[in-house]
Amino acid sequence: MSAPRPLAAYATVTAAYWAFMLTDGALRMLVLLHFHTLGFSPLQLAWLFLLYELMGVVTNLSAGWIAARFGLTRTLYAGLGLQIAALLALTQLDPAWSVAASAAFVALAQGVSGVAKDLAKMSAKSAVKLLAPANVEGALFRWVALLTGSKNAVKGVGFFLGAALLAGLGFEASVLAMAAGLALVLAGVAAFMPAGLPGARAKTPFRDVFSKDAAINRLSAARLFLFGARDVWFVVGVPIYFYGVLSDGTAEGNRAAFFLIGAFMAAWIIGYGAIQAAAPRLLNAKAKPVAEASRLAAWWAGALALIPAALAALALAGGGA
Repeated sequence: MSAPRPLAAYATVTAAYWAFMLTDGALRMLVLLHFHTLGFSPLQLAWLFLLYELMGVVTNLSAGWIAARFGLTRTLYAGLGLQIAALLALTQLDPAWSVAASAAFVALAQGVSGVAKDLAKMSAKSAVKLLAPANVEGALFRWVALLTGSKNAVKGVGFFLGAALLAGLGFEASVLAMAAGLALVLAGVAAFMPAGLPGARAKTPFRDVFSKDAAINRLSAARLFLFGARDVWFVVGVPIYFYGVLSDGTAEGNRAAFFLIGAFMAAWIIGYGAIQAAAPRLLNAKAKPVAEASRLAAWWAGALALIPAALAALALAGGGA
């Protein structure tokens, strides 16, 4: 049996996670823009992503138990495999289906993709603990911030890739190409995964998924509402608004709009990821105790919340004018 190589194992898991997030971002744009051009309303499009988010929440809730029960390597393989299955399922859409049947089918495929995303994410974020020094104040915070920021940067590239693929290849060919690429990644990871990731532990009770720390439970609940508030406008509202403004409805106009929308969304998410990765430096977390860095983060959150509040007030005032 080969000796554990935590650094190599972490690098392999992270590379696979980046590949996954590239397809995840691309699929968001592909599904959204393609089905909008088929006549789906913004509300119908929102329903397509509902099961994706719901299954992500369920998987995230039980992620710790799943990892302990089956091991990080298996959960990574499962995440990649389920994403490939979801992509292949989308190629089976029949144009003759009704809007309701198409929406239900795509929502189910998106639900599978939501499970896949959180399995892959959990494997990558759990693997960080293998490298983060336990005796260094704030080390885990810095490592997780770097992983999360880089993930969002890659996902941003995926948003542009999805829009570009839709403009150049069309929906079905784009989805097939992504499934093939991810299958190669899965085969490579399965063949060359170094030893070093924690394996399965038998008889792990499911009640262990709930934290005994009330602060962590409150933070988890707040995070749920934070992402819900973000996705209300970001997942559907912004891209559909830009499509309505930028496209004249022709095939050429659609292609140009796809590129512009993908570029904007990519730039926004890459910038978002850069800020996430830089958060420990912005808070000077390395030189501060965790409690002090937490208080500073809360201050920043309160101060920055004034910006969207002001924008909302301006929008309401402008709407009433």
